[in-house]
Amino acid sequence: MTLYALSSSSFCRNSRIPSYSPVSRISHLNGDKLKLAPPQFFNPGASLRGFGVPGVRLRVLTRCEKEDAPSTGEVEDEAERFARRESTMPDRFRYLTKEAPDSPIRWPWLVALGFLVYAWRAVLFELSNWRKAAFAILGFLGDLSKFALALVFHFVGDPITSLIALVETAIYSVRAFYSGIVAYTPVRELTTVILLASSVLAIGEAVAPNSISKQPYLVTLAGLLGYAAVQSYISEPFFWTVLVGLYGYSRLIKKRDDVTSALPSAAVLAGVGEPWVRVVAITGYLALAMYHNSTKTTSSEEERQNLRRAPPIPLLAAALAIGVRLAAKWAGYRHLTWMIV
Repeated sequence: MTLYALSSSSFCRNSRIPSYSPVSRISHLNGDKLKLAPPQFFNPGASLRGFGVPGVRLRVLTRCEKEDAPSTGEVEDEAERFARRESTMPDRFRYLTKEAPDSPIRWPWLVALGFLVYAWRAVLFELSNWRKAAFAILGFLGDLSKFALALVFHFVGDPITSLIALVETAIYSVRAFYSGIVAYTPVRELTTVILLASSVLAIGEAVAPNSISKQPYLVTLAGLLGYAAVQSYISEPFFWTVLVGLYGYSRLIKKRDDVTSALPSAAVLAGVGEPWVRVVAITGYLALAMYHNSTKTTSSEEERQNLRRAPPIPLLAAALAIGVRLAAKWAGYRHLTWMIV
């Protein structure tokens, strides 16, 4: 028995399956050959069955897989299928024929840009006075900006100018003051001032504890007055008047004792006064302190002295000036040594 089986994808949606009419199933045995009548293709979809020939069975098995159904995880492109609806290529191979998107072409824009530039060039050169017109427009814009600036300065010009002058003066003053400290600081004299003023302050603290911390502003003001008197910024009578005023303010208004009230004035006189003034100031303040200590009653409650306090600002500024001067001098010598070596 012989079995003929035909199975192909050509029998799918785009194919036709040939079949034979029952009328044409006429077979003729001529010896060992099988003769079939010519096929009649008018009944698609039918199958070929036995032709009454013993020992011979002819069967056509048609299997059409439904390839139109999408597989798992695959999204079908309907537009692609619509564009290729007339194609006979099986669906399983159609993804290989998809065209890759072309990269955008930019050179036509360059050509258009060239034409635009040329067109503007032609327009500008065809104008008779385009250069003069451009210069006139620029000049008008410049005049307009000058007018706006003048209008602003008309209202706020003087305050701005004064502020700039003030800042410039302050900067130059600081630079000149620093240069004076670096170049002309009298180290020996300042050291003497610090020692004498510190001795007076120590006497005051020994007799009246916290006499400096009670009046830090008066001590600072007295130091500034001494510096102004040395630099001849103020006159000598005014200097003495202010010192007496400091003593009266502390004694009469603040109700402090004589040692505490006379401390700022005595320290300044001992620091910046003439030699005889220094001797008189130190001796007089020492005598006042001794008298105050002898007349102090034992029943009066003594204040606890605060040992954690900063030194007075005038003495601190004098020490800082000495340090800056010595550091600048050392740096200059060191620089010269490096240059020589």
